[in-house]
Amino acid sequence: MERSPAQPGPGPVPERLLRALEITVARRMEGLLAGDYRSRLLGHGSELAQIRPYILGDDVRQIDWNVTARTGEPHVRVQHAERVLVTWLVLDTSPSMNFGTAERRKADVAEGAAIAVGHVATRRGNRLGVVTFGDAHPTSMPVRQGRLGLIGLLAALHDDSADPEQRVGATSLGEAIRRADALARQRSFVVLVSDFRGLEDWRRPLLQLAGRHDVVAVEIRDPREQELPNAGELWLVDPETGRQLRVDTRSAKLRRRFADAAAAERAGVAQTLASLGVRHVVLTTSGDWLRELALFLRRAK
Repeated sequence: MERSPAQPGPGPVPERLLRALEITVARRMEGLLAGDYRSRLLGHGSELAQIRPYILGDDVRQIDWNVTARTGEPHVRVQHAERVLVTWLVLDTSPSMNFGTAERRKADVAEGAAIAVGHVATRRGNRLGVVTFGDAHPTSMPVRQGRLGLIGLLAALHDDSADPEQRVGATSLGEAIRRADALARQRSFVVLVSDFRGLEDWRRPLLQLAGRHDVVAVEIRDPREQELPNAGELWLVDPETGRQLRVDTRSAKLRRRFADAAAAERAGVAQTLASLGVRHVVLTTSGDWLRELALFLRRAK
């Protein structure tokens, strides 16, 4: 039976399902986002920002004669400056993203978030570029208008013929950030979509990136990563390195120590992002992740 486009499950996702997911995400984003994104700059443009009293030196061509007639005082129209917004999406495709014990995998949430960002980022002629990292074939897609390039890229990432062993390896978010920083030659909006696990080599390059661009971190989590179940003896495998560890989860002390360590590690990630001036949102594999993302984007406008 074909899975719902709103919640794709494990396994390769055909491009037609990604397009269906894009339509679903786009419709919901339109309903969840109150209005379009606005330029923070004021100047000559076609979209009204405000009407205010005339000040000596204002362009008389901008006088709003209707408001002037009603108030008896000259008022001018101030428009939003028209500019093309460039967004760079840095997408984690590492083996750890294939983990998921709730309603979907982390990779499914990441792809949905990428489509949502692509939908918002390419409206009104704005442009989107994509950098992927974490698997054997990191990709860089130059900025372009429209979301179809993103859909095609996501479809290409689902390669059945790829050897699973080739996907096991160290994830370098730091290298991907440096790549995005080199490609983003003008001030841009950069969205990092990752579980922020693996090598902790990203602090310094992210500091440099955040100094030049507006950066948002979208962290993807699965509830089981924060706690161990009471399931007897288990083999735990690090998907980034392939390292295995045998543990006895019947120990309440072990489960408590694991939960405390996991919480402290995630708090450290959040603290580092905050110290770098990077806005941060956490999406999980359970619940309505799209609503959480939309609410965050509304606050971040």
